[in-house]
Amino acid sequence: MKIYMGFDDTDVVGAKIGTGRLVRLFERELPEGARLWGALRHQLLLDPRIPFTSHNSPACAVVEIEDQALLPALVARAIAHIAELASEGSDPGLCVARETDDLSEAIAFGLSCTHEIETQDHAREVAARAGVELLGLGGTNDGIIGALAAVGLSAYGWCGRFLEYGRLRRLPDPISVAALAEAGIEAVAIDKRARALDPQSLIHTGGWLSPRLWGGRAVAPIEERDDRLLAIGKRPRDAEVAD
Repeated sequence: MKIYMGFDDTDVVGAKIGTGRLVRLFERELPEGARLWGALRHQLLLDPRIPFTSHNSPACAVVEIEDQALLPALVARAIAHIAELASEGSDPGLCVARETDDLSEAIAFGLSCTHEIETQDHAREVAARAGVELLGLGGTNDGIIGALAAVGLSAYGWCGRFLEYGRLRRLPDPISVAALAEAGIEAVAIDKRARALDPQSLIHTGGWLSPRLWGGRAVAPIEERDDRLLAIGKRPRDAEVAD
């Protein structure tokens, strides 16, 4: 069973560990019988009326567990992880939901957060109706908004960029379409030609492959430029602080 664990607002300006990195590091805290399926970064509305550190981007750890009895331990470890690594002065929130929960309202809430200003009160109402755990863990507790949104958008299956997925950060550059598929990532051409990709073709990632969550799967968007296949999404190295 997949468990969605949304984290938000765990950092402050100048923090060495942003929310994305905090979620990636959570993998080392997982109990036996649990494994990280993927960690996803989501982009919410950027508006001067919304207090955010730099990008307004919560993250979600999608964890597979063998037994639902592991869930309390998973939540306790996430709370302790945030307490240890969240920046002083941050407003962290945590949301935890099962894939079997009715997450339709959480999905709608997450989609709303990408273009509307949402509130803590609405987040709590949605979480209560869905029966999911929503915890404010410090400061103003504003992080519960993004934490719930991260869960909803991950459950939606068509939003987010993978920060972690299997061997993602250890894949070679370039990498063949076939080797990428073996790593569980589907390469899809999205340029004007949009042709089927030869399994032996090489994809140049620039050392930073950024698969997207499309249709509930890890998909690497690819474009052809100057007779080379290029993975879309390389960003400046200073973005690592957020990731």
